[in-house]
Amino acid sequence: MYLCNLFVLNMKNIKSAIDIFLQNTDNKLLTALNSCVHCNLCCTSCHFYKASPKLNYSPSKKVDVVASVYRKYGTFTGKFFPQLVHAKALDEKTIREMTDLLFGSCTLCGRCATHCSVGVDIPFVVKTGRRMLAAMGYVPDSLKQSIQNTLTTGNNMALTEEDFVDTVEWMQEESQDEMGTDFTIPIDKLDCDYFYTLNPREVKFYPLSIAAVAKIFYAAHAKWTLSTQKYDITNYGYFSGDNKITGEIAAKIYDEVTHLKAKTLVLGECGHGSRTLRWEAPNILKQKPDFEILTMLELIAHLLKSGKIKVNPIDNNKVYTIHDPCNISRNGGLFDIFRFVVKSIVKNVVEMTPTGIDNFCCGGGGGLLAMGEYNDRRILAGKMKADQIRATGANVVITTCHNCIDQLVQLNHTYDLHIEVKSVAEIVADVL
Repeated sequence: MYLCNLFVLNMKNIKSAIDIFLQNTDNKLLTALNSCVHCNLCCTSCHFYKASPKLNYSPSKKVDVVASVYRKYGTFTGKFFPQLVHAKALDEKTIREMTDLLFGSCTLCGRCATHCSVGVDIPFVVKTGRRMLAAMGYVPDSLKQSIQNTLTTGNNMALTEEDFVDTVEWMQEESQDEMGTDFTIPIDKLDCDYFYTLNPREVKFYPLSIAAVAKIFYAAHAKWTLSTQKYDITNYGYFSGDNKITGEIAAKIYDEVTHLKAKTLVLGECGHGSRTLRWEAPNILKQKPDFEILTMLELIAHLLKSGKIKVNPIDNNKVYTIHDPCNISRNGGLFDIFRFVVKSIVKNVVEMTPTGIDNFCCGGGGGLLAMGEYNDRRILAGKMKADQIRATGANVVITTCHNCIDQLVQLNHTYDLHIEVKSVAEIVADVL
């Protein structure tokens, strides 16, 4: 079943996709497209394939479908003798296949690339394929809606400014009973050390996460602020493959940090948001921000190491385990910092097997949580993560990404894991 609003293919649409190969192709892409030897070692690294062992779900198949289009339009043999090299034209059949494979069965987690026998950057190829589809308008409808929400309202859930302010003020009032009347959650303050971003799902469903972060800043005597104009760390343009929209969304955050004259942009607990704002956006926008960028995880580690916050680690009978968001640990390099923080706040930690950069994706990344069309497949792919958690005997899973939290909560319900799912900031606030 095809899940996008189709429009009539024409030569202009096709050319816009082909140009991604022919005009913007670099050696990295050409190398990736021509290097896969179809050994299929990547299959066992993929949670989609492990959950449903069909060749279509193998990472090598995703590389092949993109490479087959390149061969059709970028090579002599593919143009004139396509059958000899399995070249595919960009027709309705190919586009349906690409959409299902590249959007519906990949979270861009990168685990496959770490297991590739020849080092193909498979997520890079998948993103290139998504860029092609986006150039033709073939992005799943629910993902497009999230992007449109961000472009028109400033956040992916289309929350109003009143919704945001009311939630923040509510959390401030609730927390003052515990922290004192001088406790505040500042909004739109100038000349602060820290400009903090968050996931709008926190405003809607997890407001205690906002209070937890505020308590950490309060305990550290930090000068910080939220912004009513641009607080949403998420960037679903990145998942769509549309670099122009990705840059446009990111630029609004950068501009607001500059407008409020903040020294450091602190990225809330969101894996893809952190990756996009810190690493992807500067390349897309071709500009280096004139402020520092840190994840909340890194800031907490700094506050702990410097003694600006002090904690009493939880020492109880509960077993804690760590879920590594792909864009934080494997793709973000924060594996060791994550362990330092967790082991500073809880005593009984049991790691999953495998763990760290080799940990399995929860199944909710790559925009899958925003694409309701693929819900059943997403939950099935998450069984690998559910099995990992169950094997630890954990009572509590700690992660540092609200996208992961949403997926883990659903896996908890579906697979009867009987666990709690907590963000890092929530537990740090509890043990201050």
